[in-house]
Amino acid sequence: MSDRMVLHVKGRVLVGPEDVRDELWAVDGRITYTRPSGDALTVEGWALPGLVDAHCHVGLDRHGPVDEATSEKQALTDRDAGTLLIRDAGSPSDTRWIDEREDLPKIIRAGRHIARTRRYIRNYAHEIEPEDLVAYVGQEARRGDGWVKLVGDWLDRDAGDLGACWPRAEAQAAIAEAHRLGARVTAHCFAEDSLRDLVEAGIDCIEHATGLTEDTIPLFAERGVAIVPTLVNIATFPKLAEGGEQKFPRWSAHMRRLYERRYDTVRSAYDAGVPVFVGTDAGGSLAHGLVAAEVEELVKAGIPPIEALSATAWGARAWLGRPSLEEGAPADLVVYGEDPRADVRALAAPRRVVVNGRVIG
Repeated sequence: MSDRMVLHVKGRVLVGPEDVRDELWAVDGRITYTRPSGDALTVEGWALPGLVDAHCHVGLDRHGPVDEATSEKQALTDRDAGTLLIRDAGSPSDTRWIDEREDLPKIIRAGRHIARTRRYIRNYAHEIEPEDLVAYVGQEARRGDGWVKLVGDWLDRDAGDLGACWPRAEAQAAIAEAHRLGARVTAHCFAEDSLRDLVEAGIDCIEHATGLTEDTIPLFAERGVAIVPTLVNIATFPKLAEGGEQKFPRWSAHMRRLYERRYDTVRSAYDAGVPVFVGTDAGGSLAHGLVAAEVEELVKAGIPPIEALSATAWGARAWLGRPSLEEGAPADLVVYGEDPRADVRALAAPRRVVVNGRVIG
């Protein structure tokens, strides 16, 4: 008698935006479209590849690194929301042990944040000066999984407003070093003035990107620089601005302006052809498990629902170099009771979560 693990998924399998099949099987954790012999556990519904959170922080809370039990809880929360692939956009914790767990999401790590001295949240980043940027980028490129995370701008206390962190020459040399080592580079950027230098220096992605304008959007589109807007995080800007009103009034007013135009910014970038992907900025001060809410926010911004879905499913996986529901791929998928293409709010209620061919929830 065979001891193979076989799962049968039937209903509507969304292999791609327009590639819909009636069924698939998972045999020993791998997808096949060829019916295997023997019995199988069957689940029914609308199946998507496991969702992607392309800006997430496992191993981090508002105070800095966390223990393994807390990291596990974070990963489980994301998994139960349907997020089965995470691009961890900076963490001071060693989460490699998660790779050994067959029941947890797969993680693509960007190493630890690299920030300018006293220009980021305490206990999060390597805090360095520009002359050390190339060396630290090389270090994190070797430690990560093909990504490096810079802090591109932050509150400049002397100026009382957001300010760019890195001179262009140093940023260009550091990005070139990451590329030489086979890694892509992304950067946290809220404001306007850090963007042009980073894009012209060769950066691959910008997180948040609230400072995009009609002057820089065409440059992003021309260079193919992606953005991960993290709109569920941008929703916190008014509260942040209120907290800094007395000490940094210019910064507070700036943050409010960025918040007020957030949907227009994302829609204009999408309309210009800038690649847009889903990320929640979970970790730090934001809860895990918000991927469905972020997709809904992209739709509110004016991105067509099928494209917002792709930004957390097929398109996001292709961008990160990971498979979706192809023959032989790891059987990481989520089954819903309704068609998420018709209403992305269906993502908030997974019927079944399947990790490596096993039904988890």
